[in-house]
Amino acid sequence: MGLNPEQYPYLKFRVGVWREIVRYIHRDVGTVPLVVELAAGFCDFINQYPAQKKICYEINPDMKRWAGADIEMRCENALSVGGMDDASVDLVFASNFLEHLDEKDLDKLIPRIYKVLRPAGKLVLLQPNYRLCKDHYFDDPTHLTVFSDEKMGEFLGEYGFSINKIIPGFLPFSMKSRLPKWPFWVRLYLASPIKPSAAQMYVVAVKE
Repeated sequence: MGLNPEQYPYLKFRVGVWREIVRYIHRDVGTVPLVVELAAGFCDFINQYPAQKKICYEINPDMKRWAGADIEMRCENALSVGGMDDASVDLVFASNFLEHLDEKDLDKLIPRIYKVLRPAGKLVLLQPNYRLCKDHYFDDPTHLTVFSDEKMGEFLGEYGFSINKIIPGFLPFSMKSRLPKWPFWVRLYLASPIKPSAAQMYVVAVKE
């Protein structure tokens, strides 16, 4: 059965919120030939990011209804980043995904991301930051692995990445949190050095 938008009232403001998040990421990465999103969900990011070609992985086929006409959605597990040529991708993006993986899965996924990225290609992550939300991090029982801004550089460095940028507190813990809903206020929030309730980090890592 497909998703019923009436069951997800927060969908009504997602497009505007993500437009500002995409705008922010685009400043750091730019328009690229090929962008890949892992575990795309409602396709909030991939629908709006400017790229010549856009591919996403999402295991739930119901999510196809949210993908734009220019999106190639692959309804399969994202761990292998299947069907991508080595050194072919300019940007890999994942939001609230890595914390759902265990050590074995991460040790499969991160080297694969590194392999499919072009030299100087970027991995951009939005992740709950355990250091800022330890009391709520495991409210979601599917969270398996702890990530924090203090350890992210070391973790990705083990796979050959270097950290280009990291913001420890970038967004609230959840879309259902008290994130400002109007795009103008989202833009101000992202630009402000003071971000109330921020508990997700923003990471830009580069393939050396």
